[in-house]
Amino acid sequence: MGIDVIVPASARKTYENWHFAPAVRHEDLIFCSGVVGQGDSAEEEFRNAWTSLGEVLSEAGVGYEDIVDSTLYIVDLAENAAAMAKVKDEFIKEPYPASTWIGITSLIIPGARAEIKVTARQKG
Repeated sequence: MGIDVIVPASARKTYENWHFAPAVRHEDLIFCSGVVGQGDSAEEEFRNAWTSLGEVLSEAGVGYEDIVDSTLYIVDLAENAAAMAKVKDEFIKEPYPASTWIGITSLIIPGARAEIKVTARQKG
C-alpha cells in the first residue's frame, strides 16, 4: 500500500525536482513538509510561507483550523520571533494547535528566515 501524496499544482516542480511531497496523508492525518517563504521583509516572507502552506492544506481538503501541531524553525529566533508571531496570528486562530519554535542558524534556501512544518487532521 503506497502513501497518499498531496501535491498542489504550484508545488509540482518542487516535487519532481527535489523528490519530496509537499504533504502525505495517513488515515486522518496530513503531514506537511516544511515550507519556506519569500519576501523582502521578515513579515512578507513569513506571510508568503503561511499562504503557501494554505495551498497545500487546501489541496488536502483541510484548512488552517485543522492544524494540530506546528514546528517553526526560525533563523535568529530572538530577532524574528515577534514578526512570526504577528503573521502566524493572521492565519492561526483559537483553539490553537500545539507548537514548537526552534532557533536555528540557517536553512536550505540561503537567506531564508524560517521554515514552517505542520500536521493537520482531516475531519471525519
